[in-house]
Amino acid sequence: MLITNGTLITFGATPRVIPGGAVYYEFDTILEVGSTAELTARYPHAERLDAGGKIVMPGLICGHTHFYGAFARGMAIPGEAPANFPEILDRLWWKIDRALTLEDCTYSALVCLVDAIRHGTTTLIDHHASPNAIDGSLDAIAAAVIQAGVRASLCYEVTDRNGHAGALAGIAENTRFVRRLRSEPHPRLGASFGLHASLTLSDATLAACVAEAQSLDVGFHIHVAEDMADQRDSLKQYDLRVVERLEKRGVLGPKTIAVHCVHVDGYERETLRATGTHVTHQPRSNMNNAVGVADVTDFLHRGINVALGNDGFSNNMFTEMHVACLVHKLNARDPRAMPGNLVTQMAFAENSRLARLFWDKPLGALESGALADIILLDYHPFTPLTDGNYPWHLIFGMDGSQVTHTICGGQMLMRDRQLLTLDEATISARARELAREVWKRVAEM
Repeated sequence: MLITNGTLITFGATPRVIPGGAVYYEFDTILEVGSTAELTARYPHAERLDAGGKIVMPGLICGHTHFYGAFARGMAIPGEAPANFPEILDRLWWKIDRALTLEDCTYSALVCLVDAIRHGTTTLIDHHASPNAIDGSLDAIAAAVIQAGVRASLCYEVTDRNGHAGALAGIAENTRFVRRLRSEPHPRLGASFGLHASLTLSDATLAACVAEAQSLDVGFHIHVAEDMADQRDSLKQYDLRVVERLEKRGVLGPKTIAVHCVHVDGYERETLRATGTHVTHQPRSNMNNAVGVADVTDFLHRGINVALGNDGFSNNMFTEMHVACLVHKLNARDPRAMPGNLVTQMAFAENSRLARLFWDKPLGALESGALADIILLDYHPFTPLTDGNYPWHLIFGMDGSQVTHTICGGQMLMRDRQLLTLDEATISARARELAREVWKRVAEM
């Protein structure tokens, strides 16, 4: 496929804007990027897609999400509104995940994947929980991912909050799914070993998880110091701060994703750097839960890979970038904080580094050898768009609602805003039926 007549924003090793640009890919891999004139002459017989002056850029990556939370949208929680993050967990998330069946897991994933395709997000790293439907839950989500045609890494959240048997079942689900992908690999699926958070994991369970993950040679995906409650629990029970505890128990390392890291001190940040652990930042979720704002700039200055996720918010990652840019300025009361180039560094370069844990070829770039994850946006700027200012166009002008075409691994998933792999109306209709039943079960808890 040869995409012609686009305004390319390449990102990658040498980010540049190419007016009148073209991208040529075969199967799932980009072979060449250049001008339309050059590539049309070089590939005269290739199937063509005329971008008509639209923005052409890499598909977006979500470094951390929760498909299972989709049915929480609009659900009322009886009684007074939760006053803090532990109450939000106890009264909302730890009820809705217990209410899910395997079919709910499938459809909560499908509605999120519809949202992702519509907004140009082609790669997602998911963290799942369904305590009363653990066995086979990752298979159910994987089937939805394959049907949608996107790329996703999956894991199951191990926790002690549902008893010893629940923890063992979570360990078994992670292990089974990793082994499944080893024996039956799929180019669009990856896996890690899911853990909830320090405050719901005993030393014994952590030890069992570490032993299993080491035998499988996989890293962890775990929430870290999202709220001060995590730090207070770790200090009270183990006389260690969260990152210190996880490092001593063997959880951290270059294959591990530490989510949030809002309440970590300088020593913990240095530990994350020294162990090569990846961190993900979810500003919309942190704002919604009122847990604080992570010092992302300090992480980046230390050389820690900080990717951008959404924690189960909409898969419009453009919105996540917009919020990341703004909330840090407000928090610091400094308009120089979190400039657009740092936001795009997280969303593309840092997320690409994170995705390489699961896929061999580069993502998040229009360059030779990268996976052909490509989106087109109906954005026609009325000011100059250049190599030097494209991050600010992305922050202040572009949005996922402008995406017209979504391609993942060379497969067209959406053309002219028409979904090609998923029947949105049918999925939404069934999801509404299932959500009513989930809400009933939550109300009875």
